[in-house]
Amino acid sequence: MSDQRDEIKVYGARVHNLRNISLTIPRNELVVITGLSGSGKSSLAFDTIYAEGQRRYMETLSAYARQFLGGMERPDVDRITGLSPVISIEQKTTNKNPRSTVGTITEIYDFLRLLYARAADAWSYTSGEKMVKYTDSQILDLVASGYNGKKIYILAPVIKGRKGHYKELFEQLRRKGFLHARINGEIREITPGLKLDRYKSHFIELVIDKFQVGHVTEKRLHDAVLLALDQGDGIMMVLDATDNTHRYYSRHLMCPVTGISYNEPAPHTFSFNSPQGACPHCNGLREVSEVDVKRMMPDPELSIRKGGIEPIGKYRNIWIFWMIEAIAEKYGFTVDIPVKEIPEEGISKIFFGSDEVLKLSNTPLGMTSNYFMTFEGVVNYVGNQEAVNGRKANGKSKEQYVQYSLCPECNGTRLKKESLWFRIAGKNIGELAEMDLAELMLFLEGAMEQMTEKQKKIASEILKEIKSRLGFLLDVGLEYLSLNRGARTLSGGESQRIRLATQIGSKLVNVLYILDEPSIGLHQRDNRRLIASLRNLRDAGNSVIVVEHDKEMIVSADHIIDMGPGAGIHGGAIVAEGTPSQILASDTMTAKYLNGRLKIKMPDRRRAGNGKSLTVTGARGNNLRGVSVTFPLGTFICITGVSGSGKSSLINHTLHPALARKLHGAGKTALAHEEILGIENIDKVIEVDQAPIGRTPRSNPATYTGVFSDIRSLFAMTPDAKVRGFGPGRFSFNTHGGRCEGCEGAGVKTIEMNFLPDVYVMCPDCGGKRYN
Repeated sequence: MSDQRDEIKVYGARVHNLRNISLTIPRNELVVITGLSGSGKSSLAFDTIYAEGQRRYMETLSAYARQFLGGMERPDVDRITGLSPVISIEQKTTNKNPRSTVGTITEIYDFLRLLYARAADAWSYTSGEKMVKYTDSQILDLVASGYNGKKIYILAPVIKGRKGHYKELFEQLRRKGFLHARINGEIREITPGLKLDRYKSHFIELVIDKFQVGHVTEKRLHDAVLLALDQGDGIMMVLDATDNTHRYYSRHLMCPVTGISYNEPAPHTFSFNSPQGACPHCNGLREVSEVDVKRMMPDPELSIRKGGIEPIGKYRNIWIFWMIEAIAEKYGFTVDIPVKEIPEEGISKIFFGSDEVLKLSNTPLGMTSNYFMTFEGVVNYVGNQEAVNGRKANGKSKEQYVQYSLCPECNGTRLKKESLWFRIAGKNIGELAEMDLAELMLFLEGAMEQMTEKQKKIASEILKEIKSRLGFLLDVGLEYLSLNRGARTLSGGESQRIRLATQIGSKLVNVLYILDEPSIGLHQRDNRRLIASLRNLRDAGNSVIVVEHDKEMIVSADHIIDMGPGAGIHGGAIVAEGTPSQILASDTMTAKYLNGRLKIKMPDRRRAGNGKSLTVTGARGNNLRGVSVTFPLGTFICITGVSGSGKSSLINHTLHPALARKLHGAGKTALAHEEILGIENIDKVIEVDQAPIGRTPRSNPATYTGVFSDIRSLFAMTPDAKVRGFGPGRFSFNTHGGRCEGCEGAGVKTIEMNFLPDVYVMCPDCGGKRYN
């Protein structure tokens, strides 16, 4: 008899369609739960075993903590023994944050930020020179040795290239006892009432002292240097009086040629989620948005009166059109000419407005005098209608006309320019984040060779951690991703494998991992690497349960649980259980396909199609290299290739958004491409993805597909319903009159238990049927 500590035992599981099943799952093994779709695999793995594990974890928290976290419903199972801490790794792309990237969710980017803050060299973005910083004693030595015998000015920079008259500044300096300043390269006396041209940029350095080095006491030099550093906020300047050349010295990182300085680097200096590091133009989002005016005028032959500006529609006697008529009068055109003939300046004023005051004639306003006002522009008008009134102008959203492009300031790195001038082995952190993971690993392997001994000592432990995490990502077949890849663009399979790599890297033991079809979307080459990763997780001392259909994954398992025999009410039972060889010898549907008794028959002939086609040319988004593809219409088309080869980039992120925008006015922006030919051959595009369809607890397949409306109408047409005057609404569990008022159509009643999880009981009035 096996040791009970080596087994997970489930007694009487009845969640969803499970038929009161009991089973024993070996611990510290790779276990695959397989079977037909709908046979109860997820109900057993996630809704029973994982749910109970999470509920038990919640029970360990204090009552105070649980009331904030919310309770978890106890799964419908008699008991489960031998359960260890459970971690679920599902195929979900729930992260919608535009700031979340592969680098942030794996925490590799956090280590890179630390590496650059502690071991990178800073360079000047103005001169390209290496930035320097000195201690006070080093500055004294450099001035004393570099200018020995020379007559110099000790200066403190106070204003660098800023506009203003600076009258108050000069008054403050005079009160402090300073008599001279170098203003725009000229030494001038600070006289009472001195002020500059307020509309010009100025450079002002305060004269601290003037002397010949070597002919004054060491104390005078020391005092002058310290005072200059204090007045210059850590920066001072030495001006050679003989040849009028100057040099900067600073306590901070500073360009020795131009004098610009950087703040001392810290991890947040390289964070695009921090104001200290984010690009000010895109705020660290990588992309900038702008309204495409041409999309607002889809038919350039139409006039404004006939609806040439789509978001505001045809001419109506309302304020927005009065303003456009005022602009037309001012710039010499009318609202009756095609929009393509309107002068460029007029188009700009119509769409983006201006601060100039426009005169509205009194005719449309019904007033006895003219009315003067400024115009915000059609773009702002459409946005404000949506934001303030909660409705779209003419049924159109501003987002439909917005296009996104790579930020021109940071070129997609998300960081401000100062942060991008810190380098390790000649590369800035933005360049590292854009490398694919395999290339990044190779770069880091050789980076140590180009570091100083001090940098090596600082960087060694950080690099060790980074390379360890990269190694786990490479092991699960994600070498094609980059750290800068947005989390929102990852497929469910990629997200799952990233979480899997993170768990392998955590090196936890005695944990139960439950995975949901990790092989989906994987090429066979990558599937073998995934199986090896799962075995590594098992060999580290963990139990792994995988819900899976893939043949290679099934036969690689230590133990298989086959659910069936059918789906839904015909499933929910265990039809076979054991090692791969035992399953292959059984007579289940799964076994028949595994051992070759049943096969998916290849079609004898292929569809010829309708002779029309759709062509994408020059697709170059993500890793696509100017790809051009022709799709024959009227056929079943498969896009395949190894993971990361560009399948999703071509179809999901280029073809579909481009078609949706053209055919339906959708707000999605396609990845970079030249053009799409043959759009006239189709009239509709529908995307069927893996996103959940339910949005509320009241949603079900019948309501989602719309068939429930027909069912309700059918019942409303019965003789009994007509006699009682019942309409379709009477047969809805979401409205008064039809629903059970005891549970308000939910079918269950919620009993609040304060700090304990809420208890759900079947409604005693309707017996869970939701109707009265």
